[in-house]
Amino acid sequence: MANHSYDVLIVGGGVMGCSIAYHLMKAEPKLKVFVIERDSSYEHASTTLSVGGVRIQFSLKENILISLYAQETLRYFEDEMAVEGEKPDIGFRREGYLFLIDREGERGARTTLALQKGLGAEVEWWSPDKMKKEFPLLDVSPWVGGTYGPQDGYLDGYAFLMAYRAKARSLGALFKEGTVSSLEKHGSKMTGVVLTSNERYEAPVVVNAAGAWSAEIANTAGVRLPVEPVKRQVFAFKSSVRLEKPLPLIIPPSNLYFRTETGGLFLVGHSFDDDPVGFDFTWDRKRFQDVLWPELAEIVPAFDSLKLVRGWAGLYDVNRLDGNSILGPWPEVKGLYIVCGFSGHGLQQAPAVGRYLSELILEKKPSMDLSIFGSARILEGRALSEAGLV
Repeated sequence: MANHSYDVLIVGGGVMGCSIAYHLMKAEPKLKVFVIERDSSYEHASTTLSVGGVRIQFSLKENILISLYAQETLRYFEDEMAVEGEKPDIGFRREGYLFLIDREGERGARTTLALQKGLGAEVEWWSPDKMKKEFPLLDVSPWVGGTYGPQDGYLDGYAFLMAYRAKARSLGALFKEGTVSSLEKHGSKMTGVVLTSNERYEAPVVVNAAGAWSAEIANTAGVRLPVEPVKRQVFAFKSSVRLEKPLPLIIPPSNLYFRTETGGLFLVGHSFDDDPVGFDFTWDRKRFQDVLWPELAEIVPAFDSLKLVRGWAGLYDVNRLDGNSILGPWPEVKGLYIVCGFSGHGLQQAPAVGRYLSELILEKKPSMDLSIFGSARILEGRALSEAGLV
């Protein structure tokens, strides 16, 4: 016999879980929504440890539409998330994203740019001269051009997450700190969850929004997800270089990325195929010195002298099938919804995904068709193609 009964249980109170809770409560104020989060300090939450990027520049139509919706949402987000007149401050700065394009990548980049523009996205092709004029620090000699998204930028991930959480709570969603040890089902139907404390919670609908922990949790219901927790590191450094204006988030084809940060800092990271799998939050100074710094100094020669200030590590929930999210009901277990596998672009997808999942759960016609990310492709091994993964 369960202690507690709800309409919807959400496993994971990160930005996805909180966005889903908010959208459910906004649509159906009488719903009993219960969110279980393993760590309400969010010390190891991917949202909190991310560099907070929001960009339009993807190559898959649905990812672009998700980003367009995020950009629209961010225009009024702080007003929408106000609780009792108190507005959050998510610090969204539209500093832009600049993808550097080499000869090999030019054809694909121009095709993607045409798709983005066709969908109404604001993205520009920049010549090497234009890049040099805007950001004289760059060595533009290796590049045939760049794609620049002026509406792109970054925000404070922790503030963004807490805004959704506070608003969802104000609308009646309940939150509990606890660790889910297993999903419970009866036959092929979800019935609830059990915590490590042995408390049981019942609901006909369970949402697995546990990010890097999602595959582990799905496994307890016999559901195999191709999602792994992959450690990604970010480094903050200072340079004596004086900038006339902040740098956008700059991404060469190697998947290095860097941008300016407030307080005179620069942030740099790099996603590698052999990044370690597991729940490890240590960061490695040597990786910065031996691998990232030499490449950084090639792109910005003035960075040949700099001072490393600090670093940190966070987890991507990497979908090994295709790097794209897994969204929606799991076909083999009635009442189980999967929301994971974002592979590093979850934060910016939270507005559209939260709305979409709430519509699926409430059996409403989705405002945006994201069925391409459905779970059936995982069972069938059908990979989606997205060139814009960083």
